Amino acid sequence: MEERKFVSMAKEELGVKNFIRREFGKGKISSVKIEYTPIGEKVIITTPKPGVIIGRRSESIENLTEILKKKFKMENPHIEIQEIKVKELDAQLVADNIALSIERFGSLRFKAIAYKALEEMKKAGALGGEIVLSGRLPSERAKTWRFKFGYLKKTGNQRKLVDKAQTAAQDNAGVVGIEVLILRPIKEAKEGVIINEELIQGLKESSLSKNVKEEKIKKKVKRNE
Repeated sequence: MEERKFVSMAKEELGVKNFIRREFGKGKISSVKIEYTPIGEKVIITTPKPGVIIGRRSESIENLTEILKKKFKMENPHIEIQEIKVKELDAQLVADNIALSIERFGSLRFKAIAYKALEEMKKAGALGGEIVLSGRLPSERAKTWRFKFGYLKKTGNQRKLVDKAQTAAQDNAGVVGIEVLILRPIKEAKEGVIINEELIQGLKESSLSKNVKEEKIKKKVKRNE
């Protein structure tokens, strides 16, 4: 019974997320998270354009709240908006913007669109990035194209630092799959030890102090014997 309940909740959450993304369109929403609290459901929307979500005189956010209550049976939904300052470092927004550009200008310009997106990532400070386009671009057979720069860890614990997103663009030739990976600028402490005179002197003093303590303990033991 518990498993069915969790599966049902997961489906409902996915339905809410997909609805909100469709409601505001590509390039407007990065992610939607749902948290359950004692006072109701908290719907967290991350977006580069909070004004679009809120709407004039809060009309959009009020309408969305009513839809969540009626259509998705949420008892007391609270919508929280988190603004994205640098959209060029958000994988979902970059993927959505690539999709919009392909739908607008056609797949013939896919290389220029991809290289422009990579250049914007670099200027924003990304340490590495990769764009993968799959589909007829442009050819009779489906093909995969990769565009990348910098450092991008795909294995180990560091892969968790890579922001990843997928979407699709509808072109006259068919559907184009889009995958974007971005390693954002992150300051991390490097592993290792810097050996200098101060460290060496500290080790000597520590070793000397340890030897003195050991000699005192030995003398005390001999006296007690």
